[in-house]
Amino acid sequence: MEELVIRAEPRTVWKHFESLSAVPRPSKKEDRVIRFILDFGANLELETRRDAVGNVVIRKPASKGMEGRTPVVLQAHLDMVHQKNDATEFDFDNEGIRMYRDGDWVRARGTTLGADNGLGVAAIMAVLESDDLAHPPLEALFTIDEETGMTGAKGLQPGWLKGKILLNLDTEEDDELSVGCAGGVDVTGTSRYEAAAVPAGWRGYEIQLLGLQGGHSGMDIHKGPGNANKLLARLLYACYDAGACGLHLLTGGTLRNAIPREARAVLSLNPDRESAFREAFERERTALLEENRQLEPGLEITMSPADVTGGLLPEDDAGRLLRCLLGLHNGVVAMSAEFPGQTETSNNVARVAAGSGEIQIGCLARSSREGAKEALVRQLEAVFTLAGFRTETSGEYPGWEPAPDSAILELVTKRYRDLFGEPPRILAGHGGLECGIIKDKYPDLDMISFGPTIRGAHSPDERASIPSTSKFWKLLTDVLAHIPERN
Repeated sequence: MEELVIRAEPRTVWKHFESLSAVPRPSKKEDRVIRFILDFGANLELETRRDAVGNVVIRKPASKGMEGRTPVVLQAHLDMVHQKNDATEFDFDNEGIRMYRDGDWVRARGTTLGADNGLGVAAIMAVLESDDLAHPPLEALFTIDEETGMTGAKGLQPGWLKGKILLNLDTEEDDELSVGCAGGVDVTGTSRYEAAAVPAGWRGYEIQLLGLQGGHSGMDIHKGPGNANKLLARLLYACYDAGACGLHLLTGGTLRNAIPREARAVLSLNPDRESAFREAFERERTALLEENRQLEPGLEITMSPADVTGGLLPEDDAGRLLRCLLGLHNGVVAMSAEFPGQTETSNNVARVAAGSGEIQIGCLARSSREGAKEALVRQLEAVFTLAGFRTETSGEYPGWEPAPDSAILELVTKRYRDLFGEPPRILAGHGGLECGIIKDKYPDLDMISFGPTIRGAHSPDERASIPSTSKFWKLLTDVLAHIPERN
């Protein structure tokens, strides 16, 4: 980490964020970061345990005079979303994040930063290491695989935790207190095809759609960012009838909870119809660039010659694929009536992979209302069925229902107002938090979520606010000092 980042305040949090960020920690490959946290707890001579799925808990006794206060669980997840720009050479499995300071922000060079949820982890590490903070008995719960299935929280065993209050440190606006969140489910459509031969004399081309801002499919979807899969499907569909062509492959997106920023297609064109195809391509390309000029100024759409191998999707299968992508809803489905300005229900057309005899389209459907989530899944299934796809659902996780009489909400709201002179915003966020899953296993836990301001999570534009991290640390340590006596 650069010296200017190391010297940022609070130094203890950034110090631990630096050491954490040096450890590769992709979802589902957390062995090294689990060992890192186990060693951290052991070096502090604190009780440190790992469960069967890989979650780690570190227990720290109360500070002097706080022994009678209500025990608190501090919770954050160890894994991070791995996304990079196409031009960035980076091995997420073996390299630490390359971060730098940009004014009041910390960024990474061409990749995600991992402030989601690395700053939450670093703050907990700072609390555990401290010898001068007032706090009740603590359990630090570090979960795994939050970003690709929440399997850590799902595998958490009842009875392992003893705390009565849970502070989740995974909210990404420093003036927000999250008291609920949406549930979600993966909806995947698949189909197979027999590849067709490429007609003699046809020429290969690659179409690339690049430069979209992307973002978190829960926290950012209401902003209306472009979805590379949807935009490329629209472009191809507009061009397809204009000139005889065949589709070799179509790919876009990588992660269920990241709005896809890039997509590409490889085509073969009949040279006798190439001019008609190019006219349609330029017409639709111009329309897309103009429509997205304000929100997506970095959008690029290119077409270039390419060497092609392998067969084509038959014309009917290519048509089914493009019509299916056009028909699938992407973006906000409904806004919340209870929390004005918040998304209630949405869908992210997250991944497309068509080639080598198989087509797969992956969506992540979210809603804070279980009935609305189920209705959205049926809608997606209907589109897949009409297009001749087989549909599967997986990775479902529950929402977190707000508790209006929450004592920890009352306490944190008061401490925020006393510290900063204004009330926080209280909301049920659209991003998935582990709180709902943990609440199912520990129904008596009183929960709240807060954190520092992080922008562009799940994209290479991710950045963390330095002043906001100081504000977050001030609130966290103040709340711990004011936890009430046990009932």
